[in-house]
Amino acid sequence: MTRTRRSFVVAVITLGVAAAIAVSSGRYPIALSTFAQLLHFPFSPTDTHAPLAQTVLVLWSVRLPRILMAILTGAALAVAGVVFQGLFKNPLVSPAILGVTTGANFGAALAMLLGGSALLLQLSAFTWGLIAVGLAYQIGKRGDHSITTLVLAGVIVSALFMAGISLIKCKADPLGQLPAIVFWTMGSFNSIVWQDVTTGGTLILIGIMISYRLRWGLNPMALGEEDARALGLDVSRRRLGYILVATLTVAAATAACGNIGWVGLVIPHMARMIVGADHAVLLPFAGLLGGIFMLAMDTLARTLPGGEIPVGILTAVVGAPFFGILLVRNRRQAWSP
Repeated sequence: MTRTRRSFVVAVITLGVAAAIAVSSGRYPIALSTFAQLLHFPFSPTDTHAPLAQTVLVLWSVRLPRILMAILTGAALAVAGVVFQGLFKNPLVSPAILGVTTGANFGAALAMLLGGSALLLQLSAFTWGLIAVGLAYQIGKRGDHSITTLVLAGVIVSALFMAGISLIKCKADPLGQLPAIVFWTMGSFNSIVWQDVTTGGTLILIGIMISYRLRWGLNPMALGEEDARALGLDVSRRRLGYILVATLTVAAATAACGNIGWVGLVIPHMARMIVGADHAVLLPFAGLLGGIFMLAMDTLARTLPGGEIPVGILTAVVGAPFFGILLVRNRRQAWSP
C-alpha cells in the first residue's frame, strides 16, 4: 500500500472514530451500544412511547444533524482553501480572501436587524456572500486582471462590508439583536437542524463534487498564469469557474453556521505536508482532514466544562498557533506541484 493510500485509510478511520466520540459525548451521554441498538431497531423521534424515546430525540433531532453539518462545513472550508491557494498561487490565502465570509456576515446581521426568520437569515447570508465576491471580481476585472488586483479588490470589499456590519451593530437592539449578531459571527453549530443539512449541506456537497471534478486543472493554474497559458489554458475563464465554485461552497457553509476561520488556511497546509501538492490527491484528502478537524473542534466546544462556546473561537485558538508552527518548520516547503 502506498503512502497516499495509507494516509487516506488512516483519515477515514480517524473520521469514523471522531464521529463515534461525537455521538456518545455531550450533556446527554449516549453509549455506543445504545446507538448500535437504535441502528438495528430504529424508533421514530416523535414516538414518545417507544423505548429509549429521549435518547432517540437527542440523537436524531440534535446530535446527528450537528455532526453531519460539522463534517460538511469542515470539508467545505478545507476544499475551498485548497482551491483558492492553488488558484492564487499563495499559501497564505484563505477562503475569505475575496470577502465571501464578510459578505455573509453582513447578510446575516442585516436579516437579524430586520427581524427575519432563520431561513431568511441563511438566505440573506448566502446571497450577500455571493454579492461580495461578485463585487470583488468586477473590481479586479476592471483593473489589469492580475491576481494582485483581485486580492486587493477582495480587501476593499471586505473593508466595505465590515463597515456595514459595524453600522448594523450600532443600530441593533443592545439587549436582543446585538448579542445574537455577535454570537453568530463567532460561528456555532448549536442551532443546526435537519433543514440546514438538507439545504446548506446539499449546496456544500454540490460545490465539493464540482471542485473534485475540476481538481486536475488546479495543477497548471498553481504554476502561474504564464505557464498555464503556455499549456493552452484559458486562465481567465478557469479562474472565474474556480472562484464561483469555491464561493458557493464557502457561502453555503457560512450561511448555515456563521463565520468560522482558520480551517481553510491551516488544513490545506496540513494535508499538503502529508500527501504532497498534487491537487488531484490534495483536494479530497484536505476535505477529509477538514471534516475531522471541524468535528473534533465542535465536540470539544460542546463538552468543555462551563457551557458551550462558539466553535469559531476554538478553531482560532488551535489554528493560529498551529499555523505559526507550520510556517517556522516548513518555510521552504514546496506547495505547488
